[in-house]
Amino acid sequence: MLKNIDPLLSPELLFVLAAMGHGDEIAVVDANFPADSVAHGTCHGQVVSLAGASMPEAVVAILSVLPLDEFVDAPVRRMAVGDATDELAEVQREVQAVIDREAGRHWPMGVLERFAFYEAARGSYAVVLTGERRYFGNVLIKKGALPPEG
Repeated sequence: MLKNIDPLLSPELLFVLAAMGHGDEIAVVDANFPADSVAHGTCHGQVVSLAGASMPEAVVAILSVLPLDEFVDAPVRRMAVGDATDELAEVQREVQAVIDREAGRHWPMGVLERFAFYEAARGSYAVVLTGERRYFGNVLIKKGALPPEG
């Protein structure tokens, strides 16, 4: 057990998050996502499972230790709901609230069409599979840099 670490952050997930560099992305996906086949194309090469976690719970845990990339407009990108790029599914609205709370301001998610999201996920550092059953619970989170102390 570790102090001040969200219990959802397994040793494998902590390793992945620490190993990622500035600009690397992690795909956090729902239970319907083709996580295993997509994960084989990532740097980590296998699924990191958070089977008991919802998408918002997983994002809260990840953002508790992972800085968002402040050098891009949208460090979190979501899968589009069908053809509607401006529509947010309920689970996406909940994730947006988590991002805004963590960032201390409204920081809108970017959006990718479904197949573009799959391709971007294949290029991510790793795939985190949640137990989220609601559709369109899929996001890519870009790691930022920590500023120097002082």
